[in-house]
Amino acid sequence: MKAIFDDRQWHHDPKHFMANGKVLPSPEQPERITRLRHGAEAAGCDFIAPKDAGLGPIAALHSPEYVTFLKNIYTRWQRIEGAGEEVIPNIHPANRSDNYPKSAVGQAGFHQADTACPIGKGTWEAAYWSAQSAVTGADLLADGARAGYALCRPPGHHAYGDLAGGFCFLNNAGIAAERLRASGLRAAILDVDVHHGNGTQGIFYDRDDVLTVSIHADPARFYPFFWGHGNERGAGRGIGYNLNLPLARGTGDDAYLKVLDTALERVAAFGADVVVVALGLDAYVGDPFKGLAITTPGFGRIGAAIAGLGLPTLFVQEGGYLCDELGENLTAALTGFEGA
Repeated sequence: MKAIFDDRQWHHDPKHFMANGKVLPSPEQPERITRLRHGAEAAGCDFIAPKDAGLGPIAALHSPEYVTFLKNIYTRWQRIEGAGEEVIPNIHPANRSDNYPKSAVGQAGFHQADTACPIGKGTWEAAYWSAQSAVTGADLLADGARAGYALCRPPGHHAYGDLAGGFCFLNNAGIAAERLRASGLRAAILDVDVHHGNGTQGIFYDRDDVLTVSIHADPARFYPFFWGHGNERGAGRGIGYNLNLPLARGTGDDAYLKVLDTALERVAAFGADVVVVALGLDAYVGDPFKGLAITTPGFGRIGAAIAGLGLPTLFVQEGGYLCDELGENLTAALTGFEGA
């Protein structure tokens, strides 16, 4: 299996994170790259650098207003007297139809949903190449590859078309799915991250040409809180093309695999030609977020079950945070898929 990664993805090094009223180091550390890369190599992956497909695939999902913001906000922020080293919002609009301010502070509040997505000097460059890694992975599948792995960091599934959040800036899995759709393939996105892929859902919610399915910890008391509930089925033409499968906190391998069967049945019913897996490894029992209780062998079973679809599959890295088993969990997921 080919794996895709660009060294410029190291350049995003967030410092700020807040949880339960406490300021903490960000869990989305560059060190994740080292561990994930080792895990992919242990699974037999051969790494290549992404090609630069330009802004087109990104702009297919993200508004030009938002892209302009991401490209320029760090430089603008530095012109503010006494500003901090990272762009962090401190005010938000009541809704997305409120007026769009000229102020850098106001635009940060408009385009950043929370304090978990600080923008530093290297953020745009890293996010751009993370997205290009997903695009190159999509192109490999469009050219006939059976599978690929995009080591996307920063991750993407909490990013909406014009809104960053939850460590995410550009929606890598969505960009890959749209690229595949534009090439004539029928694409489904299967999100197995412990957190609901709210940005992915939001982007495709009123569309019937890309299926979105997410298995995640119940958001009633877990991030992202406001999205990811079972009654969210889509809107307009998209009704019935979004499936959320929230699970009780602490759900383990066997119960998870039963729900995964339901997700895979929906992908098959959609008539997908190709699957983009938003591969969060933070469902692991020992992950710092402690949402679900999947074991390392459990990730192997998840990979094997996905392979049972018999469809070309692109794994796009989402969550999975620093613990000793992070790389092993990726190895298990990829080898489980390849061995099935």
